[in-house]
Amino acid sequence: MISDPMQGAPTLEEVAALAGVSRSTVSRVVNNSPHVKADAVAAVQVAIDKLGYVPNRAARSLASRKTQVIALVVPESTAKVFADPFFASVVQGVALRLAETEYTLNMVIASEAAPEKTRRYLLGGNVDGALVVSHHSGDHSYAHLGLTLPVVFGGRPLSASESDSYFVDVDNIGSARTVTQHLIDLGRKNIAMIAGRQDMPAGADRLAGWRGAMSDAGLDSSLVEQGDFSPRQGAEAMRRLLDSGRPIDAVFASNDQMAAGALSALRERGVSVPGTIAVAGFDGDYFGETSEPPLTTVVQPSTGLGEKMAEVLVRLLAGEPVERVTIMPTALIVRGSTVA
Repeated sequence: MISDPMQGAPTLEEVAALAGVSRSTVSRVVNNSPHVKADAVAAVQVAIDKLGYVPNRAARSLASRKTQVIALVVPESTAKVFADPFFASVVQGVALRLAETEYTLNMVIASEAAPEKTRRYLLGGNVDGALVVSHHSGDHSYAHLGLTLPVVFGGRPLSASESDSYFVDVDNIGSARTVTQHLIDLGRKNIAMIAGRQDMPAGADRLAGWRGAMSDAGLDSSLVEQGDFSPRQGAEAMRRLLDSGRPIDAVFASNDQMAAGALSALRERGVSVPGTIAVAGFDGDYFGETSEPPLTTVVQPSTGLGEKMAEVLVRLLAGEPVERVTIMPTALIVRGSTVA
C-alpha cells in the first residue's frame, strides 16, 4: 500500500510502529547495519513496502558521512565532450555498472580556467569518489586528490606514478605498434603519423608505439604531424604532410576522428585510398565505421572501460582489495582503408 500523498510522506516513526520495533532498529535496517536480527529486518521490510516509505538520502548522508554519489570528471570543453563518441561510450559503461548499486552519477565537465572550483566540489563532501577521464598533464583540479578522495583514472595519468594511482587503460603503445606493423606487413615503407595531443597519455603512448615499430623495421620515423584528436585537425595535418613533398604511402592517425579527417583531405586532393596511401586509425567508433572507405582501426572497449572504472571505484569504496592497474584488451580490425 502506498501512502496518500495528501497526508505527507510516511515517516521512520510510522514504519517503526507498524513493524513493532524501535525507531533506531528501523534506522539500522535502512542503513544496512549487520547488527539487526533477521526477524526484525523482515518486519521492517514489510512495513516499508506497505507504507511506501522512502529513506531520506540527506539524513542518511549525515548519519553515515556518505553521499552515495560518484563524480565522473571530464577535463574537456562541453563541445568536445558531446561531439566525441568515446565519452558517450564511457558514460554508458559507468552508468551500467552503477545501476547495480545505490550510487548516483554526477558528471562534471571541468575546465582548467577554474581548477579550484572543481577541487572544492570534489573535496567538499559532495561525492564519495571520482572517476577522471581524458586528463591532461597540465590539469591541476584533481592533482593529488587520491590522497583524500578515492579516485580512478580512465587512462594512465601522466602526472602520477602507477604505484600511486588506480587506473583502467588499454595498451596504447602495444596496440599502436600492432597497427603500424600491419601497414609495414603490407609493404608500406613511408608511413606518416598524425599524433594526438602529447599532454595526454593516449597521444603520447600511441606516438611511442608507432615510433617503436618504425624503428624496429629500420624505417624513417620523422614523418609526424600533430592534431588535437578532432576531424578538422586530422584533415589539416594530412594536408601538411602532402604539402611537405615527402613520399608517403601510409598514414596512422592517433584516433578515428583524425583518420576520418585525413581521408577527407586525401579525397579532396584526389589521392587513392588505399591504392596510393593506406590509412589506419584508433578507437573503433562510428567515424571509422561510416568513413569512405571503411577505416582499418584498433578497437578499444570504451563502454567496458567505463564499466571497469566504476567497478574498481565501487570496490575501493567498499574497502575491498583492488588491483591498481587494469589493462583492457584491444583488437585490430582490418577494413578497406588499408586493404582493397
